Amino acid sequence: MFCDRAKILVKSGKGGDGHVSFRRELYVPNGGPDGGDGGKGGDVIVTVDTGLNTLIDFRNIRKYKAEDGENGAKRNCHGKNGKDIVLRVPPGTVIRDFETGKVIVDMADKTEPFILLSGGRGGKGNQHYVTSTMQAPKYAQPGQDAIEKYVTLELKMIADVGLVGFPNVGKSTLISRVSNARPKIADYHFTTLVPNLGVVSLGEGRSFVMADIPGIIEGASSGVGLGLDFLRHIERTRVLVHVVDAASVEDRNPIDDIEKINSELKLYSDDLAKRPMVIAANKLDTLSEEDSEVMIEMIKEHFEPDIPVFPISAATGSGINELLLEVEKLLKDAPKEKITFNQEIIIDERDDSANLPYEVYKHESREHTFVVEGPKIERMLGYTNLEDEKGFLFFIDFMKKNGIFAKLEELGIEDGDTVKLYGHEFDFYHD
Repeated sequence: MFCDRAKILVKSGKGGDGHVSFRRELYVPNGGPDGGDGGKGGDVIVTVDTGLNTLIDFRNIRKYKAEDGENGAKRNCHGKNGKDIVLRVPPGTVIRDFETGKVIVDMADKTEPFILLSGGRGGKGNQHYVTSTMQAPKYAQPGQDAIEKYVTLELKMIADVGLVGFPNVGKSTLISRVSNARPKIADYHFTTLVPNLGVVSLGEGRSFVMADIPGIIEGASSGVGLGLDFLRHIERTRVLVHVVDAASVEDRNPIDDIEKINSELKLYSDDLAKRPMVIAANKLDTLSEEDSEVMIEMIKEHFEPDIPVFPISAATGSGINELLLEVEKLLKDAPKEKITFNQEIIIDERDDSANLPYEVYKHESREHTFVVEGPKIERMLGYTNLEDEKGFLFFIDFMKKNGIFAKLEELGIEDGDTVKLYGHEFDFYHD
């Protein structure tokens, strides 16, 4: 089954917590801290698998989680790192943030694995926080949190040339005649419900990849029918071949059909509408020679010289060689670089300061005095001017938001008691 779109939940691994412990050995009654570091959480990694051409696996399994890192342990034992999880996607897959729709990564040109979400960093054990004034720190750093995100996977086929047009105009017949593609063909609308890729060989090493895009209908750019699903697959094409039923077999006006499809392309993407295009006026084998000449002349008068028109019959092969030579010429003149989608959002940004440890406790020798210390407090004091009123209020807000005031109250602090923070002392008063 073909599937070109899926919504999944991805989650990286949480970092293991650092450990708080002290050496307890015979003849070492007051050993120093020996808490080990936590292990790193596993990453969520995306890699391209050229053997895949569908996203069906992501419809069956919708949640992907990397392994958490293990906590540190005593005797400086480092926690084990969590295992990564690897998502294998077909070439041309674009990954978007589900909430915003912005591009996270386009895997079309990625030859190396891409880290979609990195695992949380492991927390440091208490051995790392020994200072000249703090020889026995009773705190360690918790592991960095995991990141959880809903993302959308979109498969946009990679082809040089895209065949567009209304249903039942002969696109599948054309690609089956000129390439190695073998699409299902029948005389009814929407025979083709999935894009087909074929390699067109012109001899002497000259070739290009052609995509048969299922029939686009009026309103496709607004999501009518399966329009958006189909339009997605021509975004990477460098040249468009507009196949039209020039014989009006179904009583359709070929000029009107071409205008409508071009309008849908423009509504979907201005850039797409500007791609080089050629018109393949098909099914002329069903008309008399005189009627065929009249119809071709009418189409050419309307679209040439802006868009070249080639009379063909996909059924008999008439005119196809001239069409392919023109397509090859347009490809040579078109930009050679791959059409990719630039990154629009970074979803793996975390604030390290949020996971720094701190400790709140009663002073051992001074009554009515409480101590607040640790790397989190040191870092905050480092870039906060407590002499400035706004800076002081900012620091007070920081203390409230991080639960430091709540912990002081749990320890029984009263109005007028002293709070000591690295050389600073404040009198405490409840709000």
